[in-house]
Amino acid sequence: MAETQQFHRLTLSDRKKLTLTGVTEVVSFDEDTVVLNTGLGTLVIQGSGLQLKELSPSGGQVAVEGTVSALSYQELREKGGWLRRMFQ
Repeated sequence: MAETQQFHRLTLSDRKKLTLTGVTEVVSFDEDTVVLNTGLGTLVIQGSGLQLKELSPSGGQVAVEGTVSALSYQELREKGGWLRRMFQ
């Protein structure tokens, strides 16, 4: 099966405004942490006073405002877990 590369871009301005494209789901958000699924993995945004300012599910666009202190990605995992991979 051929893998397709997903379009994903993020822009951080002055650690105060983060704009993203390629978001497939908003998993959770509060004033300290925003968790988003993207085509390239799960993105965890940490900071203070974080607010979702723009959400366009059809276009996959999201804007987050507040003070951003960290951005981290969790890698995509193959469905089925480690047991399934052992017996392939």
